Amino acid sequence: MDLNLKDKVVIVTGGAKGIGRAVVIALAKEGAIPVIVGRKKADNERVREEVAQLGANALAIEAELSIPEACKQAVEETLRVFGRIDGLVNNAGHNDGVGLISGNYERFVDSLHKNLIHYYLMAHHCIDALRVSRGSIVNISSKTAETGQGNTSAYAASNGGRNALTREWAVELLPYSIRVNAVIVAECATPQYDSWIQTLDNPAETLKKITDRIPLEHRMTTPEEIANTAVFLLSDKSSHTTGQLIHVDGGYVHLDRSLIKE
Repeated sequence: MDLNLKDKVVIVTGGAKGIGRAVVIALAKEGAIPVIVGRKKADNERVREEVAQLGANALAIEAELSIPEACKQAVEETLRVFGRIDGLVNNAGHNDGVGLISGNYERFVDSLHKNLIHYYLMAHHCIDALRVSRGSIVNISSKTAETGQGNTSAYAASNGGRNALTREWAVELLPYSIRVNAVIVAECATPQYDSWIQTLDNPAETLKKITDRIPLEHRMTTPEEIANTAVFLLSDKSSHTTGQLIHVDGGYVHLDRSLIKE
């Protein structure tokens, strides 16, 4: 399916690894121009080179998005180079394990900056350009906002905020035909997830227990499956979809627990 994204400029935060990288590659394959925003220049450039090998164009911007000024500068650099922004994928974040008992004020607020506040700032700084292009925003979020996980208060709160902002922005931006949706991730096979699994005592056994609980095919969601949905939501093929929280999770969150593999 041609998603009519050719030459559309789309900012992807956390675009160098995992889900963000998959979104960047999916956009490039559709002829869009992804803007890779991430904290490590070498990682950003590596993905930009991948895009170039596909015969597409991309821009790499080094930015630590937990610093508010860096969000503004990333948007300004995009506009300086391309003069337009057609889409924003808020994706950067990290499940940093700031719990209620184990955490404190400083760590909680720091986590909000890493996982939520830059979602608002990136959208805020993009909004004038998106009003011109009638662009689209996709927020990548997590099941932790709905299911809880334990010992991750800040990350769960951030994802609850991402979901709430998705609905709030969808309402506020109706007059400008700017659509806002979220893709909710449950168990996705990213490098970050793989690193976490390896910290456990029995990683292979734990991973099997997790995949056994995923109703559809008892396997992890791939970053590409998240990316394909995100890119569809950025496109005009989803032109009457806004304010939606779309779970790409093999039924993990909503299907009956009796389906769990024994």
